[in-house]
Amino acid sequence: MENCGGVRQPWLPEEKYGEVRELFAEKLAEDREYSDAQIRDIIEETLEEYGAHTMLSIRERSAISREIFNSVRRLGLLTDLLEDRSVTEIMVNGLDPVYIEQGGKIRQLDRHFRSIRELENTAQHIAGLSDRTVNTASPIVDARLEDGSRVCIVLPPAAPDGPILTIRKFSRDELSMRDLTAAGTFSPEAAAFLRDAVRARYNIFISGGTGAGKTTVLNALSEFIPSGERVVTIEDSLELQLKTVKNLVRLEGRNATSDRKSAITIRDLIRASLRLRPDRIIVGEVRDEAAIDMLQAMNTGHAGSLSTGHANSPSDMLERLATMCLMGMENMPMQAVRQQIASALELIIHLGRLQDGSRRVLSISEISGTSSGGIRLHELFHFNQTQIRGGKVYGTLVRTAEPLHHTGKMHAAGITDYG
Repeated sequence: MENCGGVRQPWLPEEKYGEVRELFAEKLAEDREYSDAQIRDIIEETLEEYGAHTMLSIRERSAISREIFNSVRRLGLLTDLLEDRSVTEIMVNGLDPVYIEQGGKIRQLDRHFRSIRELENTAQHIAGLSDRTVNTASPIVDARLEDGSRVCIVLPPAAPDGPILTIRKFSRDELSMRDLTAAGTFSPEAAAFLRDAVRARYNIFISGGTGAGKTTVLNALSEFIPSGERVVTIEDSLELQLKTVKNLVRLEGRNATSDRKSAITIRDLIRASLRLRPDRIIVGEVRDEAAIDMLQAMNTGHAGSLSTGHANSPSDMLERLATMCLMGMENMPMQAVRQQIASALELIIHLGRLQDGSRRVLSISEISGTSSGGIRLHELFHFNQTQIRGGKVYGTLVRTAEPLHHTGKMHAAGITDYG
């Protein structure tokens, strides 16, 4: 039994499970599709043939039946973890014990896949749900589950110790800006400022580390987009939940596959989006030379666009964007790249995970131009940590003395609270 805050692994007798599983596999015809009810019937027939009433306890019989069904129709030993709403991430490192993230902390579970074959079958099943292919020729793939959870799969030879699965679970509870404010992610003043900035069509970039909550904040900001606008979202794997946007077009990229399906890159999608008459473009995450296309779109009539990226600070994010732009335009001078960034982006929201595992907005900054030293940032809001008590971090996002420098869009939108 696992002690991990609610997650429990059904107790399974390994030898008996293997014997029943082999008998069950012999009963399945390779060229036939089975319904869930038929699969359950075959499992029961198999248990009867095995002599379950005399050889297995009620607990063993129930556990084996559930595990076999999950391995065929669902995701095996990962099924209950996916159903546990307190688990936010699942990490499988070959045949080592499974790890989860729960309550902001990583825990090791007393469970593991029984064989490499079983793990590879699970990986193939997940990839198939997203119409992706993963094999030794294409050993790395990003996929998603039916509920929107994001999956990264790495197979040998790229993962010499066995297949790797990492599942970032999709939150079933869409968090609004009101929810995030109540949780302390934003202060009421910061939330009101961002509401006005989105409505006034400021271009906003969200930065932070892995799991800092960038997508959650992006979803929350989207609720301020006026209902009459047409929005195009661009993602490697569909994850955004823009529930309040009615005129919505979703585009998704694809890696090149060994069966000769060509790649569909984020750059391809950004270029295509410009022909779809968007009012705003939302790029789920920018991580390569597609940055230059995103910035050019923001600079050519698509104000109010949004995107996210990985970085340790706002200034680091801007330098990363410059580096990504140079990947696509090697001969462009660095100063020209920085001017392009400063012209396109107006606000940057930076998120971080505190030592207690909580996700917070650490700063909201205005990008006000360039200087000989780089891109100028003015911090408008800053997270002020007040204390740590009982392992929990306390603090709030406070307004700095720095004014908003570029108020033209606010005034054009009839918002006169700034400047």
